[in-house]
Amino acid sequence: MKNICGQFKTVLGTLMLSVFLFVPDLSGAQEIDKSLLGGYDTALVIYDRASGKTMNVNPDRSALRIAPCSTFKIYNTLIGLELGLLNKPDDPWYKWDGVHRDIEGWNKDLTLREAFRVSAVPAFQGLARQIGAERMKEYIGKIGYGSQDISAGIDTFWLPRLNNKPIMISADEQVDLLNKLLDGKLPFNKDNVAILKDIMLASKTEKGTLYGKTGSGMGVGWYVGFLESNETTYVFACNITGGQDPSGKVARTIVENKFNSMGIL
Repeated sequence: MKNICGQFKTVLGTLMLSVFLFVPDLSGAQEIDKSLLGGYDTALVIYDRASGKTMNVNPDRSALRIAPCSTFKIYNTLIGLELGLLNKPDDPWYKWDGVHRDIEGWNKDLTLREAFRVSAVPAFQGLARQIGAERMKEYIGKIGYGSQDISAGIDTFWLPRLNNKPIMISADEQVDLLNKLLDGKLPFNKDNVAILKDIMLASKTEKGTLYGKTGSGMGVGWYVGFLESNETTYVFACNITGGQDPSGKVARTIVENKFNSMGIL
């Protein structure tokens, strides 16, 4: 009888260990395989909306406010949709002004989907000017976006520039805002949120569907968004500084590598 009980305990322990190993650990601040970070100073926050647990690899950095760069296009887009300045994702939208810029994808007419995908700064600067400082400030106040300071200029306040004080936001605040957006707690129509989600689609695998927006500028790289996997949504924000040429592309790679290591993308 003792032998049977001992065997049962061994099997039970093995099963419990297997379950533990295959459930992503989002229990709070934790260590991460440093090789995933590529030598960058990294803030990475991942919130599991099913369990309510958060993974935060560096709480001090995730609480630090920095310029959002092009991740602000998420809310610039939503405000534009709410005010009727934008329509469907694939309707003609941005008319190229003929000025040749270094990023080739900006040098042509673009739909909203295309402009969002190539992160066309001139297109969204024009949208911000259409929104205007008064309405922009009102919406930023309503949603509680970071420092809420747009004094750097209506078409530049989200961009890090020399001698310019941009609006600032932390990785923690980015995650909090996206959670509120998904919960329907921000002042945006659900149809407009659906349009945003459509254009944020970044990749889809057998394990999950990734939605996100990159941002880059003056030694900062961002990637924020959410992942739908295994009937769970993971909201995330990552920013990187230091290292070699930090960018939104690199931040996205860090996020994707982490999700791959968790077996959910």
